[in-house]
Amino acid sequence: MNLLFIDIRFLDLVDIFLVATLLYGLFRMLKGTVAINIFLGIVSLFLIWKLVGAFQMELLSQILGAFISVGLVALIIIFQPEIRQFLLAIGTPTFFNTHGHRFKFLKFAFKERFEFDIDPIIVACQHMAELKTGALIVITRQNELNQYIGTGQEINASISSQLIENIFFKNSPLHDGAMIISRNEIRAAGCIMPVSKKQITARAGLRHRAAIGISEVSDCISIVVSEETGRISYCIKGEIKFRVSLQRLQSMLIEELGLEEESR
Repeated sequence: MNLLFIDIRFLDLVDIFLVATLLYGLFRMLKGTVAINIFLGIVSLFLIWKLVGAFQMELLSQILGAFISVGLVALIIIFQPEIRQFLLAIGTPTFFNTHGHRFKFLKFAFKERFEFDIDPIIVACQHMAELKTGALIVITRQNELNQYIGTGQEINASISSQLIENIFFKNSPLHDGAMIISRNEIRAAGCIMPVSKKQITARAGLRHRAAIGISEVSDCISIVVSEETGRISYCIKGEIKFRVSLQRLQSMLIEELGLEEESR
């Protein structure tokens, strides 16, 4: 009769909670991508394997177990972009600033202050939006994107709205690429960014896809001014916000760059 009762410890409940939190986080990260179907298939296969093992179906359990163990390497290859994004999110200061109430004992180690003048960026975006001048501005944080700086023309100049507008002027040789701003300095322009393969709306052009792509592989903030409509969009962690106002853009930059406390 003792077999009918399961001895559940407190640590078992903690284990279940952590696994559920991990699976939910992975589901939210993969939602809306092709990888979500693979993820659900893997979870289903794993649950079937555990269920077969509980019923002591040895042969089927061994077959499924061998498939899961061998398929681990393949899964790492398939989910390489998602794993990279997940590990990057954990290792960045913004993750602990956002979830600081859960990780108060670690938050101090990741606290980082930025000295950043966002006013020239806001002014340049306003002017370029009015003139329908296409632009892609990438603002770095912990990851300074040195590998992408080398794909464009290094500038290493102080941020100014006039310089930003001149670089993205339609007849400028650097207007097609991305501008990378790091540590309150325009590091480079005309840079080539990775293009996202995520399924997004048809109204998004190549600049929008590049903005999403670079935010998927780094902790940067990317800002897009549409050449067709003059609308402003921004991207963080692979998520894009279309048609944002200048006030919303400014408040987002203050919040994401940790400038709120300094401005008070």
